[in-house]
Amino acid sequence: MEIEVIGSSPKPPFFLVSNHLSYTDIPALRMAAEGVFVAKHDIQQWFVAGRIVRDMGTIFIDRGNRRDIPRAGKKIIDRLESGEGVIVFPEGTSTKGENVLPFNSSFFEFAARADLPVRYAAISYSSPKGEMPASDAVCWWDDTTFLAHMYRLFTVRRYKATIIFGEDELKMPDRKMLAEELHKKVTGRFIPVI
Repeated sequence: MEIEVIGSSPKPPFFLVSNHLSYTDIPALRMAAEGVFVAKHDIQQWFVAGRIVRDMGTIFIDRGNRRDIPRAGKKIIDRLESGEGVIVFPEGTSTKGENVLPFNSSFFEFAARADLPVRYAAISYSSPKGEMPASDAVCWWDDTTFLAHMYRLFTVRRYKATIIFGEDELKMPDRKMLAEELHKKVTGRFIPVI
């Protein structure tokens, strides 16, 4: 994976949101902006990847349990206060890369309450002519199992991740407004995957 970074990556501590296309977003963003991730709790159980993601200090959240959101929010605040960067994918799922799904505003409850500044980035992928399209090889959006998709990804000799960082940060006291504004900012920088 080649990584192209456009704009300035934030320096820790930061709270950063990005669209989500694949498990490859994690190493790409981690190389561009040093931070820990917020991820759905099921990932802990994934074969091989679960262990790697746990060892990276990931904050896990049970999105099906609304009572888990305040616990995860407190962990995020703790990490920020200890000087770390925190990265979240507020779409809540990965996509084929045609557009950016609406952001789940519950991810921003603690940020709105704490008047926390939020940075943003848009990630996209491309593959060279003659290779499988990045929308199929890199983006993980269908019912393909993790291992089957990873095998498909490994058949591609090279591909590029483009990460575009916004230069500003947003603070708003209303989580829904914050989610909408961040969605607009990320969508404005997003390059559709083909």
